Amino acid sequence: MRRLALIVLLAACGGGSSSHDTSPIEFGAFGPLSGSAGKGSWRFGVATAATQIEDMDTSTDWYLWTGSAAGGGLGRGLAFVNQATDGYTMDLPDLDLVHELGVDSYRFSIEWARIEPQKGVIDQDAIAHYRAELMQLASLGIHPLVTIHHFSNPVWVADPRDLGCANGPTDTNLCGLANPDGAPLIIQAMADHAKLLAMTFGDLVDEWGTVNEPINYLLASYGVGFFPPGVSKITDLTAFANIVKNYLAAHAAMYQAIKQYDTIDADGDGVAASVGMSLSVVDWEPARNHQPSTKQEDLDAKTRMDYVFHFLWVDSIINGTWDSDLDGVPDEQHPEWKGTLDWLGLQYYERAGVSAASPLIGPPLSLAPCYAGIDSGQCLPAPDPSYCVPRMGYEGWDDGIHDILTAFGARYAGLPLVITEAGISTDTGARRAENIVRVLESVARARDEGVDVRGYYHWSLTDNFEWAEGFGPHFGLYSVDYASYARTPTEGATVFGAIASARELTTAQRTQYGGTGPMTAEAGYTPDPLCTKVPAP
Repeated sequence: MRRLALIVLLAACGGGSSSHDTSPIEFGAFGPLSGSAGKGSWRFGVATAATQIEDMDTSTDWYLWTGSAAGGGLGRGLAFVNQATDGYTMDLPDLDLVHELGVDSYRFSIEWARIEPQKGVIDQDAIAHYRAELMQLASLGIHPLVTIHHFSNPVWVADPRDLGCANGPTDTNLCGLANPDGAPLIIQAMADHAKLLAMTFGDLVDEWGTVNEPINYLLASYGVGFFPPGVSKITDLTAFANIVKNYLAAHAAMYQAIKQYDTIDADGDGVAASVGMSLSVVDWEPARNHQPSTKQEDLDAKTRMDYVFHFLWVDSIINGTWDSDLDGVPDEQHPEWKGTLDWLGLQYYERAGVSAASPLIGPPLSLAPCYAGIDSGQCLPAPDPSYCVPRMGYEGWDDGIHDILTAFGARYAGLPLVITEAGISTDTGARRAENIVRVLESVARARDEGVDVRGYYHWSLTDNFEWAEGFGPHFGLYSVDYASYARTPTEGATVFGAIASARELTTAQRTQYGGTGPMTAEAGYTPDPLCTKVPAP
């Protein structure tokens, strides 16, 4: 029976707490992200990203991108990032919140634009700020996992005010990853930045992530132009694939820099630098006419979507190869990329349909994903309307992470996995707690089946600036009052803190929040059948 049919059956029968196993689930002790010594270990963590929380990050492309035209910005009609959540000013109090949760690790990014606001100019005050943050984490016994590049850049990397790059690459505009002359300079600049971080913070950091959700980032920045610098290349797959290739080269260069220049074992586990990256994953389902499809062409479309969205990037790193025409067969050798991955983070939020009918993306992919509300029949109705995540316009089917983990575990045997993000946008406390418990249940099943998954980081510590969606979506374990910037714990914080502190999902927690039945309804919202319509702020 197809998984969707099973979900519908569970929902029709009431699903949820009374119809699933509620035995306690125990989680092991903290251990390394990579290497054989960490197998069987487990970590609980929370995650943030610099631009999404840090106030007055004026040198980033996002500050320029979202600022008003009157203030010198581009006035893109988006919420102005501006103060974000005052996370730079409130970084140490926020670390106290991390500590109160009882988690092992904090995943966060160090903002490149703060460290190097002008090309070649290093801000020592920013260095001191991040060092104080890392020292506070050490004093609290919390392990940092530092992301080097998380969706944002100094403006000089790709100035969105000069997309044509009339003067060619200069120190004030390297012209972006789509520019054949600028891309090598950006790759080198990212490697230099990684070197600086390794040399400066290596005595306090052993775990590094090079890039965050590369396919999502590149689609938004260079595919459809939703993110800065605002390049739209998705209709030219050859050109877009070359941009992905350039970012892959940047990942490998950062990996090598970290490995060379972080030589201090900060936590005494025998590994000075464990380097990975985080990949966005989606539970893609074959669809047609708003229904699950068993047509071979739609099954094949799902296979192609899984390949280009999930596996292409990792295959390229593991094997040192590149598939330039995205046909599933590598046609270039890149030994300099091979093996530049010690662990892989997966970031899961949604289930979505994909179809071969009315393709939005041309050959050789020839498919239409349900994406950003664009629908010609490939979007599927949620088995239960309570799965809809209204502010994001997608279906949050928590159990989908199980099949994704087993697929990655089978394809990349020996590569440690970790959930570096999972969460839900909601203003209803029980929904966040349900999301946490249900995702952990699904991950635990995959671990029981032999998949080497070493932890879970909840997105996010606090509400934040959710990129192009602005401040409407609320993902935080702690809600933020944007008038006072006060943090208030949600039901999710209470439940997650209890799980992390006890290192156990109890029978009571699983009974109240777990299973695959309907979720608590989002207050004040009537979901549309396809989960794609986002309500006005």
